[in-house]
Amino acid sequence: MQLQKKLAGIDLILASGSPRRQQLLKELGLTFSVMKLEVEEQFPEKLQRESIPLYLSRLKAEAAKEKLQDNQLVITADTVVWMGDHVLNKPADLNEARWMLNRISGKTHEVITAVSLTSLKKSLSFYAVTEVVFRSLTEEEIYYYTETFRPLDKAGAYGIQEWIGYVGVEKINGSYFNVMGLPVKELYEELLAF
Repeated sequence: MQLQKKLAGIDLILASGSPRRQQLLKELGLTFSVMKLEVEEQFPEKLQRESIPLYLSRLKAEAAKEKLQDNQLVITADTVVWMGDHVLNKPADLNEARWMLNRISGKTHEVITAVSLTSLKKSLSFYAVTEVVFRSLTEEEIYYYTETFRPLDKAGAYGIQEWIGYVGVEKINGSYFNVMGLPVKELYEELLAF
């Protein structure tokens, strides 16, 4: 395949502990290793919308770059939920997760994922936006989801590929995989061009 030929001789690294990102990259047919990063995901308060995940993916890229060798290319990413004029990151606890789900219930929000591709010679960053429309959720549904699944490791406290996505998402405009945490089509195109 074209991308595998393009990446021949390059050691591809995904700097993410996200099982969803790892799964999506595998399904793209790529061979890669996983690098765990200890990066404090803090950003300046003045940042808005796509500036937040772009800042964070670049922050992770800078941390990963210190460990890179000549033939290596690292992928870093960050996903946020943007609603109105507020960011919904990963919730700190189940109460915050329930608050977030109540907030997006019956409304439309954006999921924005930024990705950075970094080697010792160059780097580039891009992002994708997906609009997600939720139906109104009941308190019982929100409680069931937060008690049964793992909302604390997900921006906006939900995974579209889980039960809440099956029963709550009315429609999306944009990439489904972007909502999972990796805009696969865009990543494929950017890797081809890199």
